[in-house]
Amino acid sequence: MAKNNKEEAGEKTRKRPVWLLMVLVVVGLVLIVWGSDVTVDAAKAIAKAAGLSERFIGLTIVALGTSLPELFTSVSAAIKGKADIAIGNIVGSNVFNILFVVGTTALITPVVFFPGFIIDTLIAAAAGILLWLCVFKDGKLKRTGGVVMLLGYAAYFVYLMM
Repeated sequence: MAKNNKEEAGEKTRKRPVWLLMVLVVVGLVLIVWGSDVTVDAAKAIAKAAGLSERFIGLTIVALGTSLPELFTSVSAAIKGKADIAIGNIVGSNVFNILFVVGTTALITPVVFFPGFIIDTLIAAAAGILLWLCVFKDGKLKRTGGVVMLLGYAAYFVYLMM
């Protein structure tokens, strides 16, 4: 719809002054930067206090914390019958994170790819393939596929704990 420059009929948008929107964007960006700094510091402290590796904390707590906005957006979109937004949100976010975020980080400082991340990378690729397999036949991710994906995450979490 965005490509065709179409708006959905019946959707109403609230008009707000541009200056207010700009202020809200700046405030949101400041809060995101501050929140990410607090999240990283807290995750490192939790890892040290619990005797866990920073990799484990990054792949679980930090990943959950940074994905909560996507989860709420996707669930809200699904409830409103906009499941395509839910899938697009997750797939787009992951592509953005892998290509843009890691690429930008590498411009600032070299990013060390530890051998332990090979398995995690393969699991991420397998998750993408699993999503594709679940939607291949009907073009829909149904409850069965959702259950399979949740069980896959549970298995991955167990793997991380070992």
